[in-house]
Amino acid sequence: MKRNVQAASEMESADKDNIIAVTRALQILEAFSADDTSLTLSELSRRVGMGKSTVLRTARTLARSEYLVQREDGQWRLGAAAGWLGARYQAAFRVNETVEPVLRRVSDETRESAAFYVREGDTRACLVRVEGPGAVRHHVRVGERLSLTGAPGRVLRAFAGDAGEPYETIRKDGFYISMGEREPEVSSLAVPVFGINWTLAGALCISGPISRLTREKLATYVDLMLAAGKEVSYAISGSRDQAVRPTTWHP
Repeated sequence: MKRNVQAASEMESADKDNIIAVTRALQILEAFSADDTSLTLSELSRRVGMGKSTVLRTARTLARSEYLVQREDGQWRLGAAAGWLGARYQAAFRVNETVEPVLRRVSDETRESAAFYVREGDTRACLVRVEGPGAVRHHVRVGERLSLTGAPGRVLRAFAGDAGEPYETIRKDGFYISMGEREPEVSSLAVPVFGINWTLAGALCISGPISRLTREKLATYVDLMLAAGKEVSYAISGSRDQAVRPTTWHP
């Protein structure tokens, strides 16, 4: 009986060690941001909060499976196997399956309609939409094309590089509130969604009647929408480092 208990304890300890090793490996892979072509051992150690010897040992293990590659100058970069995983993720990705649950949650919290728009030339197309529960609401059909005005249109233009105002401010703030711009009685709040390498993927927005969605009311939803935009950006790109960079972002 004592021998069985000891064996079980040893197995549990081994499992724990394996979990720690896997966690360390994942942390090292996640230490690379979209802007990093390579990182020194010291920088990897700093980012993951591990000793250099632990990072080096784990990095060498990852390199054997081509998840990392050590360059001639000693720095580390992501390897072909990491790229293969990203490609498989992108191939299996379905926008509706990812965006709709986020929009539904936003709609539930705000009690307003929520939508995801993408740019198509000089228009924006509604790709996904969740209607709010209110009897009086802003109606847009999935697939409908609208002008590049209103909050979603302005956000799409800002993060595509349009110069001047309000685009400089939108890039700085990371969101835009529109009051009666495209339709006199409609107000909206929009945030950008990014894909791989900071490419603009689209814009999330909530909209409704001005009588209910005042500027002050929309301002209370900014944090919610920024978090939703970050969540969808992470899902599309597969990267956690996708938050809008205030004051420094520019295409």
